[in-house]
Amino acid sequence: MWVAGGDDYSSYGASFVEETAMYNRIVLGWALPSRVWDPLPHFLQTWLRNYIGGMLLYFVSGLLWCFVIYYWKRNLYVPKDCIPSRRAMLLQIRVAMKAMPWYSLFITFSEHMVESGWTRCFPQISDISLQAYLGYLLIYLLIVEFGIYWMHRELHDIKPLYKYLHATHHIYNKENTLSPFAGLAFHPLDGILQAVPHSIALFLVPTHFRTHIALFFLEGVWTANIHDCIHGKLWPVMGAGYHTIHHITYRHNYGHFTVLMDWLFGTLRTPSIEDDEPKKGN
Repeated sequence: MWVAGGDDYSSYGASFVEETAMYNRIVLGWALPSRVWDPLPHFLQTWLRNYIGGMLLYFVSGLLWCFVIYYWKRNLYVPKDCIPSRRAMLLQIRVAMKAMPWYSLFITFSEHMVESGWTRCFPQISDISLQAYLGYLLIYLLIVEFGIYWMHRELHDIKPLYKYLHATHHIYNKENTLSPFAGLAFHPLDGILQAVPHSIALFLVPTHFRTHIALFFLEGVWTANIHDCIHGKLWPVMGAGYHTIHHITYRHNYGHFTVLMDWLFGTLRTPSIEDDEPKKGN
């Protein structure tokens, strides 16, 4: 089994740089002329790749999903009175666009920590057994669930954090204002704070680097999904029904991929229970 900090650590660090450089060439080579990005330092290339990748993920997933649920399958998944206005969606896009450069910078710095040998990442699943990989992945996901739950909860419970950071996201508190585009519509620092558990996990548990990158980008798809007001009803998955209740009550369903932490810490509220009136915040 590979253990971080061994004699071959520098070679592992080089393999991470080689992998991120490959991602840079794929994305930037497709999106921009080489004369634009090739002279840039590796860190800036990585930031630009993450920025372009994040933008593509946000707009492609958001536009496709909005087209399906609001136009192509109109009234099938979402009642007519729950379809958000174009103005609401454009406002969400504007907020997300202001934050996207900073989200990309955070992901880039996370990759830099891996490349510098500061974390417990490993480059190939073959470096360990498949069973160990799955076990570490489960621990990683539990750390992320626990960390995001408490970060999100404190962003509500600590009033200055709510007022100056998280309130930006809670402008959208009704079904006819929530949309897939609300998924990344946060104050930049708010979005980064909620992503920090992903990076903390890298220091606590051996993590496959490519899986870590994939999970970071899955965040973009997942946050779009839990803001579309379509509840998948697959316990313990945090479906949009649970998260819509969070936007209405402010005091329930702080979890991320699952509702396990809400169940464990007593903040779970099921989609079958509705609130008559949304509260005014904290």
